[in-house]
Amino acid sequence: MAKQSKHYRNAKEKIEQMKEYGLQDAISIIKEIKTAKFDESVDVSIRLGVDPKYPDQMVRGTVVLPHGTGRVKRVLVIASGEKQKEAEEAGADFYGGEDIVEKIQKENWFDFDVLIVTPDMMKHVGRLGKLLGPKGLMPSPKAGTVTFNISDSVSEIKKGRVEFKVDKTGIINSSIGKMSFENDKLADNARDFIKAVLKAKPTALKGKYVLSVYISSTMSPSVKLGAQQFES
Repeated sequence: MAKQSKHYRNAKEKIEQMKEYGLQDAISIIKEIKTAKFDESVDVSIRLGVDPKYPDQMVRGTVVLPHGTGRVKRVLVIASGEKQKEAEEAGADFYGGEDIVEKIQKENWFDFDVLIVTPDMMKHVGRLGKLLGPKGLMPSPKAGTVTFNISDSVSEIKKGRVEFKVDKTGIINSSIGKMSFENDKLADNARDFIKAVLKAKPTALKGKYVLSVYISSTMSPSVKLGAQQFES
């Protein structure tokens, strides 16, 4: 285990480890204990009572955060014909067809954060699975990145749409903003993100769904939230 810095240990002492905090209080605490000189990300971590090795317990989805993430995402669209024009008009950073597939394959080009593909082009993009998969860039219908509705998809991503997916340990992690955001805006984003995860509960799950929820900044200890405050 890596040795914790003095700043980190001091910050951790200001958090009651067994207490479940309200969202606004938790945000205030992570801002109070801030020591980094850069604009840290604010992250939410949710431990779920699912077993992701079973397909019917997989949890994934998307949500548009009302105040964005504080990061502008570079969007690549792979489409054909008029859909390339739609991508350009919607504000995609890059767009093309089979030429882009070839560029990724031959040049190992990954200067983008999100890939949107029209369904008819998936036969070409599919062969990039071994390159895109490990980087988390493989598009999928469930994530809204395999679609003919290019305009809306690009627009939502630019506005702050984030994709979430439970990892093999049953945890969902996501950035929901920056420390420079106003407290109320961070709270709005966190609330909408957590509610989206709650809404994605698998119907096959019989036990407890949400085991714990934590919020933290890039450099801070985690603060535990009371999950019941997001249930309605």
